[in-house]
Amino acid sequence: MNTTESDGRIRGSKSRDAFRTISEVADELDLPQHVLRFWESKFNQIKPLKRGGNRRYYRPDDVLLLTVIKKLLHSDGYTIRGVQKLFKAQGLKTTIDQVMSGADASVTTPEASASGVSLDTAAVDSALRRLKALRSRLT
Repeated sequence: MNTTESDGRIRGSKSRDAFRTISEVADELDLPQHVLRFWESKFNQIKPLKRGGNRRYYRPDDVLLLTVIKKLLHSDGYTIRGVQKLFKAQGLKTTIDQVMSGADASVTTPEASASGVSLDTAAVDSALRRLKALRSRLT
């Protein structure tokens, strides 16, 4: 029976502040380990501690960053290059805060930030509805 400790964790599991191995992070994020290693090569912000035998130990901040990257890539439809541009344009902390708060990451896309243009998603949605209505009339 899993009972909860006073700090909110399940008995037998690690504390929230504990370092995690690559297999623990891969299981938590439901990703293969090779994907995490690949992301390390693409995002220099991911810096796990490496110990003897080149074993990786991820800090809680690394796990949070990997969670954000996964959401941007898998849920929000960004490319790796798009996420890199987003981190550069908005800053790492701002992007993490925005994604973790559930804010719409597509409101300020990397391309829009770079060009100084802000997307009005309501206007885009409205235009899309009008175009669909026109298309249905033509068929």
